[in-house]
Amino acid sequence: MSAEEEENAAELKIPDEFLKAKCLMNCEVSLILEHKYEQLQQMADDPMNQMSQVFEKSLQYVKRFSRYKNPDAVRQVREILSRYQLAEFELCVLGNLCPETVEEAIAMVPSIKVHSLSRLQLFMFLRGKGNEPPDFITRGRAHDDEAIEKMLNDLSLIKKFE
Repeated sequence: MSAEEEENAAELKIPDEFLKAKCLMNCEVSLILEHKYEQLQQMADDPMNQMSQVFEKSLQYVKRFSRYKNPDAVRQVREILSRYQLAEFELCVLGNLCPETVEEAIAMVPSIKVHSLSRLQLFMFLRGKGNEPPDFITRGRAHDDEAIEKMLNDLSLIKKFE
């Protein structure tokens, strides 16, 4: 992203360091903190290993807002969302908020939707009339309503059988 371009998450115009950063869903953070909590409980005899208030509040928060509790379900959610070549933050937003409809998903993460202009750019590029491929081709991602709906259905099945 060039210095003069304005950041816009809806269009996935984000500095490279954020696009490449690893993000965790609340349910993944919950599993990590739960494991650390168990370790701290085992060493409770040692007064130096007391949990901080920040740790306790963080654990309470992610437990409260985690949509998936089962470690297998958490793994499946990441696997399903990873198939769609989403940016890390898109994956985490969808995994955390669990939209039920395509409209909700697009409202939460507008960058997952292919706009009609992008389709025109694709057509022009494939016909040899465009200068360079549209952004969504170079990112390897293009999601129409059917693909988004399939992704949401896959997620809802995990939640249903958890």
